[in-house]
Amino acid sequence: MRTHSMLLLGVTILLASGPAAFGKVKTIVEHYNNEQAEPGFKFKNVPRPSRRDAARHANISIADGQRDQAGGDVSKLNDGRVPTDADEPGENFFFAVNTDGGRLLVDLANAINITHINTYSWHTDSRAPQVYKLYGSDGTERDFEEKPKKDTDPEQHGWKLITKVDTRPKQGEKGGQYGVSISDSEGTIGKYRYLLFACSRTEDEDAFGNTFYSEIDVIDKDAQSDGFADNAVAPFLIKSTDGKCEISIDTSGAPDLKEWAEKQLAPVLAEWYPKIVAMLPSEGYTAPSKFSISIRPGKGVAATGGTRVTANSDWLKNEFKGEAIGSLLHEEVHVIQQYGYAPRKIPGPTRPPAWLIEGIPDYIRWYKYEPESHGCEITRQNLSRARYDASYRITANFLNYVVEKYDKELITKMNAAIREGKYTEDLWKKYTGKTVQELSDEWKSEIEKKLAA
Repeated sequence: MRTHSMLLLGVTILLASGPAAFGKVKTIVEHYNNEQAEPGFKFKNVPRPSRRDAARHANISIADGQRDQAGGDVSKLNDGRVPTDADEPGENFFFAVNTDGGRLLVDLANAINITHINTYSWHTDSRAPQVYKLYGSDGTERDFEEKPKKDTDPEQHGWKLITKVDTRPKQGEKGGQYGVSISDSEGTIGKYRYLLFACSRTEDEDAFGNTFYSEIDVIDKDAQSDGFADNAVAPFLIKSTDGKCEISIDTSGAPDLKEWAEKQLAPVLAEWYPKIVAMLPSEGYTAPSKFSISIRPGKGVAATGGTRVTANSDWLKNEFKGEAIGSLLHEEVHVIQQYGYAPRKIPGPTRPPAWLIEGIPDYIRWYKYEPESHGCEITRQNLSRARYDASYRITANFLNYVVEKYDKELITKMNAAIREGKYTEDLWKKYTGKTVQELSDEWKSEIEKKLAA
């Protein structure tokens, strides 16, 4: 059972006069550590991210500072989507490395009565906590400055300090998910058009102290929906059939694929996860206990980084009766491979060969999962591309030839060597008695004979 860690920060009293100063500002912080965190930001006291809050159509811009190009742009802060994994930089906004934060301006277009301001972040380490000062303004003060720089005190330029937030734990794990919910004892924080987040880095021991901000929500008291009931669609969760892996599928970016993903895709991935793990073992290795798939419009077909898969919903829609499920089973193999940059155990390449990284998943897909589809057939049309290192389907065809003729355990052996940083081309000679080029020539010759018959 998951335990909750809730911190009630010190109450900040707004000292500013005028209509924006109401009662006492209350800030609730909840933190799930890396083990507890899961897609959806399912906090007990902090509302889950909303898809129809007042910030949904706000204009968010950088008032001061520099965006880190490795992350998403400011639109990630109010797109109604949240990351499905702890290390998903493209789904978060964060300021550039080697800088001490920056300032974000939220323009709501009109002054509204705000009941809550909620912020969310997720990272494995020191980029998870949130440290910022929050200011508000209706923009009517004579000396109002819309984008005050870091060396400028906003309170001297038409802004009122709402509260200060610092979620860094005094002890224990920093990483994980953080949810912050700011409200007021009188029910309304204030009537503001502009919000200014003056963000600071969480630490300066290295260059990577800027928070991975996932979403900012602003709840309008006078809106038809207060935002609490219309939270972002939670990812669908399913356990692998052996119970050892939790698979998360997020279709919030493509809601029309929700039923297909849950009823057709998920059961296949759950069934095949332990099967693939059994095909790709190595000494001391344990496959990931969870991985996520995010389905949304994009480019290409799909891609995997660590335990995070992104899939192009536009492509999948055209392949329901074709390659949709098989393509994501291919990505599931990547999750289990976890080759990364294997340690260099012996002289040779520091990176695993790309053609094997892609060839092994296609071998499992086309020869184990759906052999009846004959998706790796070599024909006269693609014979000229029949090289062992052509990658994907063609490499899969080559691997199947070598497996069937020389070594039934070849895939298991090559996988272990790659994962452990021990792969060299000498292994082909060791396991089959022939070099990889000799095997390739033999394989292609056999294909040519069949095509000529």
